Amino acid sequence: MGIKANTVTTNREWRQIYAIYGMEQWQTLLFLLCHAIFFSLSSVVFLFYFDPICAFFNSFLSLGAAARFAAGFSGAVLGISAVCLFFAAGNFFYSALPLHYDMAQRMVGSVNDWSTVKTALDIGCGRGILLNAVATQLKKTGSSGRVVGLDRSKRTTLSTLRTANMEGVQEYVTCREGDVRSLPFGDNYFDVVVSGVFFHTVGKEYGPRTVEAAAERMRVLGEMVRVLKPDGVGVVWDLMHVPEYVQRLQDLKMEDIRVSERVTAFMVSSHIVTFRKPSQHIAGPGEVRLDWRC
Repeated sequence: MGIKANTVTTNREWRQIYAIYGMEQWQTLLFLLCHAIFFSLSSVVFLFYFDPICAFFNSFLSLGAAARFAAGFSGAVLGISAVCLFFAAGNFFYSALPLHYDMAQRMVGSVNDWSTVKTALDIGCGRGILLNAVATQLKKTGSSGRVVGLDRSKRTTLSTLRTANMEGVQEYVTCREGDVRSLPFGDNYFDVVVSGVFFHTVGKEYGPRTVEAAAERMRVLGEMVRVLKPDGVGVVWDLMHVPEYVQRLQDLKMEDIRVSERVTAFMVSSHIVTFRKPSQHIAGPGEVRLDWRC
């Protein structure tokens, strides 16, 4: 398995993609932009009113000659903070849709032959970016298969079905509401199971770095393996916790475990992990090959 070259998306296509999927978590983006603008304006005030601000520092804090240093240092901190916040807003905006869309294409490209895929599952399908990428691939290869999108919210699944309709792949897509910790499917059911930037949200009520949250993530990964058919392929793109996933997959005796190079998403490290469920039980940990290029 390998990641195929990503196709270049035209500006017109990007406009179509934004029209279909919109902007998720726009409140976070707005929060970052508002604070970036505030810090920018504050640093400009320090620049143009430097002497009065120095006098203010001196009169209230009695800093003497150090007042100029304090005022200059404060202005510099405000300016640097503004730059960092603008960068964070830009990274968040890029990660939320353009990067997410590109990574979905790369995840789809990690499966060699979609024409033989009859059943696929997207765990935590969200707006359907990855789900529709899988459905589009099924459509391109002339497969008679279908992809199921599973999400915890019925409202989300209804929205996802609308995006599938707009992408013209509605006949390949089914959405279900369900608990990702106990997938409502039988053992060895799917040829391919995928998930994009979702696993790290499982167990967040316990805190991202707690033992309880890690146990919940591992439970979902175990469910992913359970519903995969023998020789089925699993593909996970997620943030921060990838070493845990690799270790768990090794413990579960998965084969062909591969990890992509690091990709910065939502201002943190992310990787794609792919693996194959063995046709029969094997002894010993599987080999991890760090040879993907994302």
